[in-house]
Amino acid sequence: MTVISNEPNPSSISSNGSSKSLWTNFRFMRMFIAYSLATFGDWFDALAIQVMVAYRWGADPLIIALIPVCMAVPGIVLGSVAGALADRLHKVKIMMICDVITVLLTIGILFAPSAAWLLPLLALRAMMGVFHVPAQQALTRQVVAEEHLFQASSLNGFVNQCSKVAGPLLGAVIVAVFSPQVCILINACTRLLSGAVLWPLRRLTEESEPSASDGSPLETGETTESLFSQWQKGWRFIQSSRTLLSTILFGCFGLMAILMIDYQFTTLFREIKPGNEALIGWLGSSAGAGAVVIILLLNRLPRIGYGWGLGGGYVLIGAGIAALGWVSSQTSELWIIIWGLCIGLGNGLFMVTLNYLLQKETPPAYVGRVFGIQNSLSSVVLVVAPLAGGALIRSVGPSPTFQYIGMATLAIGLAGMLLQRILWEGKQPYPAESTGEVGQKSVRQP
Repeated sequence: MTVISNEPNPSSISSNGSSKSLWTNFRFMRMFIAYSLATFGDWFDALAIQVMVAYRWGADPLIIALIPVCMAVPGIVLGSVAGALADRLHKVKIMMICDVITVLLTIGILFAPSAAWLLPLLALRAMMGVFHVPAQQALTRQVVAEEHLFQASSLNGFVNQCSKVAGPLLGAVIVAVFSPQVCILINACTRLLSGAVLWPLRRLTEESEPSASDGSPLETGETTESLFSQWQKGWRFIQSSRTLLSTILFGCFGLMAILMIDYQFTTLFREIKPGNEALIGWLGSSAGAGAVVIILLLNRLPRIGYGWGLGGGYVLIGAGIAALGWVSSQTSELWIIIWGLCIGLGNGLFMVTLNYLLQKETPPAYVGRVFGIQNSLSSVVLVVAPLAGGALIRSVGPSPTFQYIGMATLAIGLAGMLLQRILWEGKQPYPAESTGEVGQKSVRQP
């Protein structure tokens, strides 16, 4: 098993290697601060780029539609490879290099003269995120004690949801007072600060844990394998683990349903309440608030059942989406906020449980590959689902589409809750020949 070995001050680690408190785990706290800065910056300039393209440049709708596609393609092509590299190379250095390159690409976006320059730069910047996320998750698995993994996942989810709300809102203020370019520049600064916070961790090294009778390190063979071989082992490991395979497939089915309407809320509101452009903002803010509330509640728990977290999250999301499909022009705006809160509660519950499960059910040597493969498959859904949703809306209309998609998502969630003993509660051994880990006998269920 790989461990981080050269932290000069081990005062936050107990004698058995477990951190007494997550808040005194200084390595995690540095990673948490860096992640917070990077996540906030990403959402801070998301609105600014849309404003710059749509209003300042007057770009064609097709060009605007290509923005999320360009940002998803790197994950499809490189997601699983990035995960293998995260398990193979120095994780802190990967994160720092990604931060530095992101700063340079963001500055390039700042001076992009047209969409022809902007789209490739956005794709390259998204590529840095593809490499950054598996490294961050793999390092979290190593520096956080197992009993604190759920709390760590909750904190990261809390920051992500807060950034989704606060980033665009503050970005909108900056755009209104100054210009989109100022937002983009602030994002570059937050990424630079993220790399600076990680700088003291640059000397952390990974060593094999002594497990032989004489105390000498056991050779796992991971360092001498080719990247392609490690990539193959990542896929084989997921296929051999019922828990991980069920989770990733369950997540992709539900994500497919949700993303079919994720970009179509404006289409729905334009039909049912054409004169109220602020509704989309109220919906987004209420969804973000709901996610923050549920994550704060989850952060007080030591763990959560997988079926209740994943299935329950989809039930709440599906109920909110379906309810929005039955909203009419006479419906009070208060109900829009209520259903937004419902969607946010489900989203927060699902995302925290998903990240916790992938962390806990994966041996440390494989975390990067598992998250990379999951990211790659999610990126495929991110491209396919909006196109399918747009075609369905053109065929049957916005309101019926929201009703169908909501009910489908709710059904997927109920299936997850009813079948949780089959999908998630069986013990999954870590294959010794795959992980190279010694002493890991089974995955302990929450």
